[in-house]
Amino acid sequence: MIKTTAQRIYVALIFIFLYAPIATLIVLSFNASKTRSKWGGFTFKWYASLFEDEKILQALGNTLLIAFLSASIATVIGTIACIAMQNMKRKSRTIIMGITNIPMLNAEIVTGISLMLLFIILGFKFGFMTILLAHITFNIPYVILSVMPRMKQLNPSTYEAALDLGASHTQAFFKVVFPDILPGIVSGFIMAFTMSLDDFVITHFTKGAGIDTLSTKIYTEVRKGIKPEMYALSTIIFVTVLILLLLVNYAPKKKQDTAAVK
Repeated sequence: MIKTTAQRIYVALIFIFLYAPIATLIVLSFNASKTRSKWGGFTFKWYASLFEDEKILQALGNTLLIAFLSASIATVIGTIACIAMQNMKRKSRTIIMGITNIPMLNAEIVTGISLMLLFIILGFKFGFMTILLAHITFNIPYVILSVMPRMKQLNPSTYEAALDLGASHTQAFFKVVFPDILPGIVSGFIMAFTMSLDDFVITHFTKGAGIDTLSTKIYTEVRKGIKPEMYALSTIIFVTVLILLLLVNYAPKKKQDTAAVK
């Protein structure tokens, strides 16, 4: 009994530490006062002014666009890399997988500075394109590590059987291989999108003047004080993600319940 109670208290404390800051942020987004230490009444004005602030909306647009493009391109490159590695010898595949893990184990500041120096040497003009290239670079390993386990589970006989039945290599891939590795591809895309959306360090070193993402915009505003509109935007993002998580987790359960009834 005492052990069970202690476990519940421990779990409760973990959740409090995790979600208390988010709860505070949500409350502040409805605070009419700009001062965080004073409650000025309930208001929606920060949500209204959020959609009137062009700089914040531009930073949000840049963030979403870079995240989507980098995740999409990294997913394609990572999937092709997995297919190529699957046809390699075991020793070569192990070496390449080891190399793939290095960017993930490396400190982000090292990756950011390295990419910055590379772009300077190549003579690139810092801006949207350098951020996109940097995000694609650090997203590829996450895609490979998501797709590769699904590739290892494939039965090569099914692909060969499709070829024997008259299918072309392209048809055999999209009809046989692709459906089996699709869950890994989706997981890799979501992982890459999330990492890109959340990144600050690499973006900070590879962005140019006149372009900001949400992370760099917030970092700039910390020095002079964060606008309450940022609290409103963060609340919208949190609620959106929470709704998506509930839908993703509820939909499969509903399908299973329906199948069980039938």
